Amino acid sequence: MKKIVISVITIGMFLGLAACGSSTTQGESQTAASTAAQTEASTEDTPTNIEVTDSNGKVTVPYQPEKVVVFDNSALDTMNVLGVGDRVVGAATSNLPAYLSAFETVESAGGIKEPDLEKINQLQPDLIIISGRQRDYQDELAAIAPTIFLSVDNDDTWTSIESNIQTLAEIFGKEEEAQRQMADLQSQIDTLHASAEESGLTALIVMVNEGNLSAFGPGSRYSILYDTFGFIPVDDTLEASTHGESISYEFLLEKNPDLIFVVDRTQAIGGEESQSAFISNEIVQETTAGQNAHIIELDAAVWYLAGSGIESIERMLADVQPAVE
Repeated sequence: MKKIVISVITIGMFLGLAACGSSTTQGESQTAASTAAQTEASTEDTPTNIEVTDSNGKVTVPYQPEKVVVFDNSALDTMNVLGVGDRVVGAATSNLPAYLSAFETVESAGGIKEPDLEKINQLQPDLIIISGRQRDYQDELAAIAPTIFLSVDNDDTWTSIESNIQTLAEIFGKEEEAQRQMADLQSQIDTLHASAEESGLTALIVMVNEGNLSAFGPGSRYSILYDTFGFIPVDDTLEASTHGESISYEFLLEKNPDLIFVVDRTQAIGGEESQSAFISNEIVQETTAGQNAHIIELDAAVWYLAGSGIESIERMLADVQPAVE
């Protein structure tokens, strides 16, 4: 009798274990199937391409491209801040500002004004990003890979900068990070703008280029100083051009700004520093800015070679801050 009971118990245990094993296997299969389905659904939900707005209008580009050639230093800057700098496979490496020196190790895609089309073709990028300096090559670059053109509207500087950053954020799926960065910049800009206006100080931005002087007012490539940062232009009739209006030292004395901001183009493109000679000039020292030590040297590489990326805007804000302290 005992043997029969033991046998029954043994059979019961075996059947119970078999049932558990079957249940576990079935559960694992269901979990695996569910995970696979979710992965497939997620993949289907992720777009292959995305329509964004660049400076030419609507354009379709790959979503989250893996290989990007970048000629616009401000875009390079913004990509780096957004955490997608590792996607860059080529850039104009001979024309990088010092703060972007980490990208000197990527492949050279040509000069900042003359892309190396053969090299770019070899890199097989998913996306190419250009600025105004490469616009003449846009059609040829677009034949290699989708190409976006990002420029700054000198009549609406901040809005166009925000738009460019938003475009890059959409392409790489980094909208939340971009919004956080933009909110921080906006806060800094608002504070500076209020201080600059309240000071009532007139300002002029001057570019020094191998002894030649150019002045920039509203509507120029450096209009951000006035329309975004809030400084009062000492002359709002200056020629609004990319290269500014050629001026003399006597012009500075005549206009007599309270603040003079200096961009040394010679130094920015790798030449000898020349702004010291400008600052020590006798006529410059006679101006109100000179007499009050209100001549502010700007980071030429940032202002001349970049100027509209997330980090470059932050650096530019820091550059001009001493003027209102």
